[in-house]
Amino acid sequence: MRVLRGRADTIDADRRASESLLEFAAAGEPAVRVWRPHRQVAFGRRDRRQEGYDVAYEAAREHGFAPIERSVGGRAVAYDGETTLALARADPVADFRRGTDARYERVTEATERALSELGVDGERGEPADAFCPGSHSVSARLTADGGNPTLGKLVGLAQRVRQDAALTAGIVLVGNREEIGPVLESVYGALGLAFDPDSVGSIAAAGGEPHPAVVRARFEEALIGDVDSETVTVESVPVEVDWGPTDSSQSNGGPAAQQPEIDAPDDTPF
Repeated sequence: MRVLRGRADTIDADRRASESLLEFAAAGEPAVRVWRPHRQVAFGRRDRRQEGYDVAYEAAREHGFAPIERSVGGRAVAYDGETTLALARADPVADFRRGTDARYERVTEATERALSELGVDGERGEPADAFCPGSHSVSARLTADGGNPTLGKLVGLAQRVRQDAALTAGIVLVGNREEIGPVLESVYGALGLAFDPDSVGSIAAAGGEPHPAVVRARFEEALIGDVDSETVTVESVPVEVDWGPTDSSQSNGGPAAQQPEIDAPDDTPF
């Protein structure tokens, strides 16, 4: 098992670090990464086909989020650069036509286990008009603000499958829903898509652990699972000189992000 920790200096370099998980898995070694991405709104392939995409792109920038284009499907997601986490587990694939459900189940169970240890009762599914809607989400009742509890989306999962490896990945909202909701409301409004800012949840708003470092460690442990510690290799994300676009807001994810996938579901979160 390979575990990658840390964040690269730029958005493009950071994305290439995540792509390396697939290369480990393709060589036969599962790989895990849980980290805090740079501040950004990541638009999906479907968003770029919307009539209001240019307005949405600028709306993200106006809120102080770098607008990023990712090469796969899905709708826009926002990372605040401080509390929002991303998770990923890559596994070897012998037959790309099989195993998708089992991989989703393994990461969903790991998510539920981590949330429980962090003091949150997770529920599979998501509220209506949630960001990046998909069929593999985990939500929770938000009670931190008092009043009647409402359901808020905490985690969204998706999967990319190549012939030799699969990446199950997702977004984890730890806090700062008060900032993430408004930027997504502006973005989705410009795209002409239904979105309810109150559907944005967070672990902190659900009464759980508010510190991203603690949450990151719990999710990493859950994704690694019952693997013999002697077989786990931990390494840091390498610092590299990024010769890509100097303005990261124009990035399409770099060459590594353009690898063809056999299966790229519409709810891919990043």
